[in-house]
Amino acid sequence: MAQAFEDLTISGLAARAVVAPLERPVRTASGTIPAAPLVLIDIATDQGVVGRAYLFAYTRPALAPLRAMVAALEPLLAGRAAVPADRRRDLDRAFRLLGRQGLVGMAMAGIDMALWDALGRAAGLPVAGLLGGTTAPLPAYDSYGTVDPVADRGALERSLARGFRAIKIKIGEGDLAHDLATVAGVREIVGAETALMVDYNQSLGVAEATRRIDALARFDLAWVEEPVAAEDLAGHAAVRRSVRTPIQTGENWWFPADMAKAIAAGACDFAMPDLMKIGGISGWLSAMGQAEAASIPLSSHLFIEASAHVLAVTPTAHYLEVLDIAGAVLAERAAIVNGRVAPRGPGLGIDWDEAAVAKYAA
Repeated sequence: MAQAFEDLTISGLAARAVVAPLERPVRTASGTIPAAPLVLIDIATDQGVVGRAYLFAYTRPALAPLRAMVAALEPLLAGRAAVPADRRRDLDRAFRLLGRQGLVGMAMAGIDMALWDALGRAAGLPVAGLLGGTTAPLPAYDSYGTVDPVADRGALERSLARGFRAIKIKIGEGDLAHDLATVAGVREIVGAETALMVDYNQSLGVAEATRRIDALARFDLAWVEEPVAAEDLAGHAAVRRSVRTPIQTGENWWFPADMAKAIAAGACDFAMPDLMKIGGISGWLSAMGQAEAASIPLSSHLFIEASAHVLAVTPTAHYLEVLDIAGAVLAERAAIVNGRVAPRGPGLGIDWDEAAVAKYAA
């Protein structure tokens, strides 16, 4: 029988660190990620419901501090109702003087996602259902790091065979000639009908970004992502004014306030908030309202399982990014059917493979 979710009371919090192997190591212009340092969160309740979520630390040095930051929040949560909005207000007050970016913001988002998961499990519903949406499959794109069109041809062809009709690659690790050769090779493999996106991972200045994007226009790119530093909103706006290819950014926005600043600056055509940085499920709800008001198509960044639930209720939903960073420690990986991903429940549909968690414990 479904638990009355409004009665859930938090009894404790556990945070565990793992380093999960990736099926495809992610190479970028800024470095390589061979495995995913993750913090696994379990929020227990007096009623026996456990809410789960995970966070991505990006680098090993950040893993232990992030785990410690999450664990340190337990005294602020224990004994209180598992209500995301109320607990978010508590944490906002607790960190108002320090500020919420960085590890604090990531920990807050993880708590928020785990609480939403607990509510869904208590109600016997997927989070998408709690939010008024359905579990219909969502269009997704397969997300690569930097690629070699010759060496990676097989992988790209497997993506097409899995039904993906949109693929993203990272570029910018070499000069313009290298970018052109890479994109030309990938376009030849995936064909003209497949949406092709590229990500510069903040590796260029405004003038060089404009030059390269103009040169790449011949390949009919769906978007160019973060051509300049993420915080350089004026730079993104300048590039956007100068090129024909749509500009995508947003994965490094901290909370909805950053999104509002980017929209006001005219920094992007498309947006892709990251659940861990935008404030979890609750932060995304605010972000998707801003996107609807500004008529900006909204895609997700990482966190396949949770992102599917929020995209299901996003009025301007665009693409779900498929980059599986946690699959190695999950009881069941996100299912990809004909290039689409459906939200699964109850809650966020996240359960740990405890044998794998023990194996990859940091």
